[in-house]
Amino acid sequence: MKKFMLTAMLVTFILGVTPNAYAASSEVTWKDYKSYRDINSGTEGKKQFRERTFKAFEKHFAKLAETLPEDHQLKIEVTDVDLAGDTNVAGISRVRIIKDLYIPRMEFSYQLLDSNSKVILTDEVKLKDMSFMSKSQLKYRNKPLGYEKKMLDDWFEATFNALIITQ
Repeated sequence: MKKFMLTAMLVTFILGVTPNAYAASSEVTWKDYKSYRDINSGTEGKKQFRERTFKAFEKHFAKLAETLPEDHQLKIEVTDVDLAGDTNVAGISRVRIIKDLYIPRMEFSYQLLDSNSKVILTDEVKLKDMSFMSKSQLKYRNKPLGYEKKMLDDWFEATFNALIITQ
């Protein structure tokens, strides 16, 4: 029994330390962001909110890309963002109100490049999640941009799942 436990611990350690065979990179560009449907902050300064929001999306795309095969690159050009909810006047300040009516949307094009910079997949994507509030288990509950991140997770899994499994 001790030998089995020691072997199990050793295997767990090796698997945890062994470099993952997946680790693609990502690159996100924001095209004509001033024309986006809704990238409003509410009470925070527009520029500061926009930069923080874009950085959060870039980190999320990078996290998703890590599950793609090594030496691949995911290039994304975002053309529109409409965050869940809407900014409305509440007293003297503006706050983001989340209601079923104000669904999250995002439009972008992407290219998945292999290690030789050859395009493997490319498409233009128009995402919207009309049932974003009725999903019972929100992975990003109480996290900034949780509805949008879940929407991107669903798209990513549907688009790249077969590629990840075959690698």
